[in-house]
Amino acid sequence: MQAERDESRAGTRGLSAQIAVLALVTFALIIALAQSHALAQAASAALTSSSADYTLGSGDRVRVSVFGEPSLSGEYQVDGSGKLAFPLIGQVQAGGLTASALQARLAAALSPDYVKNPSVGVEVLSYRPFYIVGEVRTPGSYPYVAGMSVINGVALAGGFSYRAKKDDFYVTRTVGSKKERLDADAETPVKPGDVITVRERFF
Repeated sequence: MQAERDESRAGTRGLSAQIAVLALVTFALIIALAQSHALAQAASAALTSSSADYTLGSGDRVRVSVFGEPSLSGEYQVDGSGKLAFPLIGQVQAGGLTASALQARLAAALSPDYVKNPSVGVEVLSYRPFYIVGEVRTPGSYPYVAGMSVINGVALAGGFSYRAKKDDFYVTRTVGSKKERLDADAETPVKPGDVITVRERFF
């Protein structure tokens, strides 16, 4: 009888230990999920902020929505001159504008002759490519991905050539109507339309 009681107590202790371990694992999973959600929200907020400041340029593709006007709503691409062709109002300058500024420009052009009190929304669907030249295996243009750095661009271009200087780069960026040359390192952020140059080492 004593042996049975001891066995029962041992089984109870074992079950309690399993429950405690399960509770700890569950708690750890809840904490991990909460942290993951917080990080995702932070990343989304950063991307939203970045998109709000982003200026459109040749090669960008946008979705324009005009409330109650399905014939005007659709996808449009900014052409080589920085303009997009829009129904009724023709060529609209989009290059150099943010999405919100383009919204205002389209609304002003539509009102009042074509649409009364138009409600216009503009969303960037895809960004113009970036370019990488110099000492990489496959120089050329590549699709831009939000949050890219110089080293990501090098990876997309197949990595460094054997002559590459791996810690010294520069980025050529168009700001307004001017081109700027910026010294860069591996972690320098890349923007759509940037040209990354990977330098050659001389020893």
